[in-house]
Amino acid sequence: MGAHTIVDADAWLCDIAVETVRTDAMQSFIKQETIFVRIRTSAGVEGIGYSYTIGTGGPAVLSLLRTSLLQVLVGMDATRTEEIYTALFNSTRATTVGPITALALAAVDTAVWDARSKAAGLPLWIEAGGSSPSVPVYDTEGGWLHFTTDELVSQAVESQRLGMNGVKIKVGKPRAHEDAERLAAVRDAVGPGMDIMIDANQSMTAAEAIRRARLFEPLDIFWFEEPLPAEDVQGHLALARSTSIPVAVGESMYSIGHFREYLQAGAASIVQVDVARIGGITPWLKVAHLAEAFNVKVAPHFLMELHVSLTCAIPNALYLEHIPQLRAVTHQELSIVDGRAHAPGEPGIGIDWNLDALDTVKVR
Repeated sequence: MGAHTIVDADAWLCDIAVETVRTDAMQSFIKQETIFVRIRTSAGVEGIGYSYTIGTGGPAVLSLLRTSLLQVLVGMDATRTEEIYTALFNSTRATTVGPITALALAAVDTAVWDARSKAAGLPLWIEAGGSSPSVPVYDTEGGWLHFTTDELVSQAVESQRLGMNGVKIKVGKPRAHEDAERLAAVRDAVGPGMDIMIDANQSMTAAEAIRRARLFEPLDIFWFEEPLPAEDVQGHLALARSTSIPVAVGESMYSIGHFREYLQAGAASIVQVDVARIGGITPWLKVAHLAEAFNVKVAPHFLMELHVSLTCAIPNALYLEHIPQLRAVTHQELSIVDGRAHAPGEPGIGIDWNLDALDTVKVR
């Protein structure tokens, strides 16, 4: 038995309440079902990984872990992330690629990278590439669809005061002029020096997205996120060809091949790969490097506490999304100074879990 052999693995599910009400054009985010995996090596190194859903499907992910994936781990070398990922992926061929399997794989893969980085004595951002110790931040918490225009403005001004480089505003109001008026009010308030991103959460047709993009262009919008369903590559391509606003996609994609399809078509200007939904750190890095090959920047979706290290690992990071979600179950907050988030410096993925707090929200 080697020093890094995995000797034990377990999984559990917690419901973590959202810190604020979050709504978009398609849904409300009322709780984060958080699926945890913990592994232990023969040398006593412990790795904890996680993934999430925004309210449904968590028990299915947990069941897949407990009945199929965890047993594959025992006896494998925690430092050989590619071997482990391939073995896990191959063991679930009947259900890959797909959301439930990707979320399960991500919980395991992040635990393995946590153990690998701790065994190496390195923080994740260096173990995974070590490009830069910090990354620019933009704020999403002040841009939810249910906010009034006055609330959007006050939140954006506050984000600017705190040094954030940009704000994201949800769009998808019943009438296009409603979106345009809200965005114009924010632009007037923050001036030309702050980036404004918009996010439609897959709510539009290509024709409607093209029409609205023309209304939004005079406001110098930094990107138009998920305007159409993720399956509609050709629709995104038509939009990208019709507007000067960069098209951002990726949070609802669950395979490397899906990103390749978008990038080859020229339908993605910005890649927003989500470490949980793509299946973990191992495939996340592959997508990021794929985007680099196409000269495309990466601005991942959500999970800022983990994505800060991954964006700092790669040379083509654009932005980190600021949505605090783990403060109730961790001992320390993400460090943000002068509009830049700094990757944790301790070995591992850098999330200091409050295990007692997690116990209070554990459901199974």
